Amino acid sequence: MRRAAATRWYLVAGALIGCLVAVLTVAQAWVLAGAISGVFAAAPGWEYTSPTPGTGWWPELGGAALALAAIFAGKAALGWLNQVLAHRTVAAVKSRLRRDLVAARLARPLDPSASTARLVTLATVGLDALDGYYGKYLPQLLLAVTVPVLVGGVILLADVPAALIIALTLPLIPVFMVLVGWTTQARTERRWATQQRLAHHFADLVTGLPTLQVFGRARAQATGLRRTEDAHRAETMGTLRISFLSALVLELLATLSVALVAVTVGFRVVAHDLDLATALFVLILAPEVYLPVRQVGVHYHDAADGMAAADEALTFIEAAPATPTGPAAALPAGELVRVEGLAHTYPGADAPAVAGVDLTVAPGEFVVLTGPSGGGKTTVLNALVGFLSPTAGTVAGPGRARIAYVGQNPGMVAGTIATNVRLGDPDASDAAVADALARAGAPGMDPARDVGDDGEGLSAGERRRVAVARALLRIDAGADLLLLDEPTAGLDADAEASLLAGLRATGVAAVVVSHRPAVLAGADRVVRIGAVARVGTP
Repeated sequence: MRRAAATRWYLVAGALIGCLVAVLTVAQAWVLAGAISGVFAAAPGWEYTSPTPGTGWWPELGGAALALAAIFAGKAALGWLNQVLAHRTVAAVKSRLRRDLVAARLARPLDPSASTARLVTLATVGLDALDGYYGKYLPQLLLAVTVPVLVGGVILLADVPAALIIALTLPLIPVFMVLVGWTTQARTERRWATQQRLAHHFADLVTGLPTLQVFGRARAQATGLRRTEDAHRAETMGTLRISFLSALVLELLATLSVALVAVTVGFRVVAHDLDLATALFVLILAPEVYLPVRQVGVHYHDAADGMAAADEALTFIEAAPATPTGPAAALPAGELVRVEGLAHTYPGADAPAVAGVDLTVAPGEFVVLTGPSGGGKTTVLNALVGFLSPTAGTVAGPGRARIAYVGQNPGMVAGTIATNVRLGDPDASDAAVADALARAGAPGMDPARDVGDDGEGLSAGERRRVAVARALLRIDAGADLLLLDEPTAGLDADAEASLLAGLRATGVAAVVVSHRPAVLAGADRVVRIGAVARVGTP
């Protein structure tokens, strides 16, 4: 309800629809009881006076049939309206949750708990299971709140003993629903975990399939995948088994409760303690009191998967986001970036990945971060771009919207080279794309060349040059800080020189992680990160 406003409106509309359904249910019972008792009252031995002098029961029965037809039509229309509202609501809620998932992922791109397989399963199959929650469970839950209260109140006015029996037996259904629900929830969470494990296993196999094929181990992985699939099948069938058994328990309990009401009412009619019309009225309404509550338990299983996925989605969404770099306006003149006492320890690590880093970058300055592998250079870069919140220290800079970033393994989308370069500036012209590629050290690269998923068809060097060209377009569009992680790895000397010249020609501040001598030689300042003392060397 807090995440999706559509849910609040649907709850209000659903409550109103439930009240109308309850009113029509009472009217249906009243018409049926009156018509049936009128038929029997017209027989010999019954005292019966027709409401309309000179008429028999047939004209009244015809009127009752018309009234029932109108009531059934009204209930059908309300049911249709409830389903329409439910489907519209679930569409809005799923769309909102998916947008929030994407936003949370963008806020924490380095979150180790959010694997690609997990997020894909959660955003597709997981949230699609909310259809059962909004389409069946929640509408039935609203009916279970409104119908028993209104119908039970009418029975209380008509016959107090029957109302007392219903009041004593009706709470038994929620009690059994809770007991069944605990078992179902635990089993559903196990099934969801198994499904996530299957998704991760399959995604890992697809990712590593080329390597497995090269070493002849692709077929051997089928055994492990089959075991995970069998575990998923067993958990799914176990959940269905509980669903069917719980439905039987609730049906049996509701049937026995209605039978108890029917027996007592029947004996009282025989003893002339209750008239036939009232008895029929109570007997027709009694199942309607139990039915909505019983159906909640039946539809709970339709909602369990969706709620498990929604809980996981909300847990991921509401986790603390990475803190973006502070605004450059807070810095003194002549400084674009200031890092003071930066330290970061990754979850589960025994020692910090980096500690005690102090760094300032002036506008237009070319700074290179170097040091031993694993010393924390990439961690510093991730803190600058706002991908992670450092565990200690402060980071102030221009903010992510004004940063152009190139990582060690730049992301690529299926399309063309021009498509990937234009991710830096969607409005860039063909000439601008070609110029950016030339400045990135790839003047002969064809912008119309096809690129597969995740950069398929590009070498490691070509991939970096496309990413640098993308960053250069972002600089042209207004960014004023360039962050690059090993941008010249995999390039020959000529391409490296061309790339460095293009980077210096932008005139914006740049922080580059590199070990290459040519990059170190062209830097305005080199900052060593890692085991060596962290000092700036002109």
